[in-house]
Amino acid sequence: MKNRQMKKIALPVACLLACMVLPARADQALATSKNCLACHQVDKKVIGPAFTDVAARYGGEPDAVDKLARKITMGSVGAWGAVPMPPNVGVSELEARTLAAWVLSRK
Repeated sequence: MKNRQMKKIALPVACLLACMVLPARADQALATSKNCLACHQVDKKVIGPAFTDVAARYGGEPDAVDKLARKITMGSVGAWGAVPMPPNVGVSELEARTLAAWVLSRK
């Protein structure tokens, strides 16, 4: 009886964990496919700021996803120094919002 109860609990817990982990992996794959990681890393500055630094700066703002999505699609200059971030014309609005939310979760 105890084994059957454990199975009833284990499957929903496994599904919940998968739902939490898989989107993060999918969003990192999106960041890789859109060449974000050519200039950014999660935890260290490369050409652009680390995603953890971006999350720390913008994470408390209520419109942070919208703001970062605009920067991703339209480009940006001056927010992190003199090196501009070019517009990412190959990133859709939905992809930009997905990437922005993923970056903000990198706290």
